[in-house]
Amino acid sequence: MNSGQPSDSEEPLREEESDENRCSSRPSSPQAGRGGAGTQSSWRLEAAADGGTGSGGRGSSACDSLFAWICRRTVRRGPFVDPARDHYRTMTRLYSSMSPATDSVNLSTQTHGAVFNLEYSPDGSVLTVACEQTEVLLFDPVSSRHIKTLVEAHEDCVNNIRFLDNRLFATCSDDTTIALWDLRKLNSKVCSLHGHASWVKNIEYDTHTRLLVTSGFDGNVITWDTNRFTEDGCPHKKFFHTRYLMRMRLTPDCSKMLISTSSGYLLILHDLDLTQSLEVGSYRILRARRAPLSTGSSAGSRSGGSCHTIDSKTHPHREGLSPRNSLEVLTPEIPGERDRGNCITSLQLHPKGWATLLRCSSNMDDQEWTCVYEFQEGAPPRPPVSPRCSLRLTHYIEEANVGRGYIKELCFSPDGRLICSPYGYGVRLLAFDEHCAELSDCMPVRTALLREIRSIYSHSDVVLTSKFSPTHCQFASGCLSGRVALYQPHF
Repeated sequence: MNSGQPSDSEEPLREEESDENRCSSRPSSPQAGRGGAGTQSSWRLEAAADGGTGSGGRGSSACDSLFAWICRRTVRRGPFVDPARDHYRTMTRLYSSMSPATDSVNLSTQTHGAVFNLEYSPDGSVLTVACEQTEVLLFDPVSSRHIKTLVEAHEDCVNNIRFLDNRLFATCSDDTTIALWDLRKLNSKVCSLHGHASWVKNIEYDTHTRLLVTSGFDGNVITWDTNRFTEDGCPHKKFFHTRYLMRMRLTPDCSKMLISTSSGYLLILHDLDLTQSLEVGSYRILRARRAPLSTGSSAGSRSGGSCHTIDSKTHPHREGLSPRNSLEVLTPEIPGERDRGNCITSLQLHPKGWATLLRCSSNMDDQEWTCVYEFQEGAPPRPPVSPRCSLRLTHYIEEANVGRGYIKELCFSPDGRLICSPYGYGVRLLAFDEHCAELSDCMPVRTALLREIRSIYSHSDVVLTSKFSPTHCQFASGCLSGRVALYQPHF
């Protein structure tokens, strides 16, 4: 979709009419995704037929009419047409036309420093920004309006933000603390949590047990019982410890915990039970007990790296079930780095729990890669592979290693079809194929390259973080100099 006038040709309308009689919708080509004028024209023609246009009609805005049109098209499709495919065909064109919103150019202040993390509220109504200089910024992402600045939210860098629900969120900092906040009362913290001995780097939340889970550079993963918090904090205990810990994530169903390390190891805790602590010794013992697969075996090459599974002796086998918190230690395969060490700097998970997304750097910090690893158990249908490893490298792409020493946080779109990756002074949207298909629909037999859908350079400094809105066709990025950019379809 471009900013020019819509085409006068009626070809787009004829294409939409013919779709009604086809048994399946035809995936759009990359050219169709980038052109966009025909899509805009057909939208206006159909919107006019329905009695509402972007500029008048019932008074709705162009954006509202557009998404209403998408909804109507999905609902009115015939029984032989896949509504989801038709919907994502349109969304692909929208994402291909993403451009920085003009009113987000100066979405920053003069005091807060680099942007380390971005997080939307679950309903998409608030965008929070974690800043280097102790501040947390809150914006309305639809209007790009600044809502509030939490001055001195912490005593050091704010590293990560996590929403527990639509009003409560948690922040963590290099001052070793975690803070709970309520959107309805932002003048003061709900409480501060003390328990880490070093920088706290990320926060997760188990919606089943309502346990807050944090990890830091002290190597500890700590759980906090938010069911019993007071102004003085809440009960907590150390769940796990390992050396060189970088990032920790929970799968969407909270059945697994993944931990990345600066020494290139990826730890997976299966059948997760956060109510019990896992005592397995030091990271050095884990590394010594790791048993790599034999070099050159087909199973090893397709499983994405060597691995070894260690069952926790703390929790005995339950009758008919595997032990809780079984630990698996992996060395994920990195393209071009099979014989050298590497650092896993960023760790994200597919919103449906099918795959994990890693940003890895070489041991010399001269190269970086974005890699997608499929979960072998519980994943979509795939060719048979070795049962001894949970991950298989499916897609990757080399990244520009601009801004060495800084971690670049990437993310999945809410539907899992797109990846937003910091790329130098901008971002680029990556997909599994040129049609932005589901991972399950384009699973390669051999490792494939991620496809670049669009690159946008909108910053004057290195981009450090990115995030998709959970509800709107929008994403955001933040850079080293402190500016936040919002991206929306450009009409």
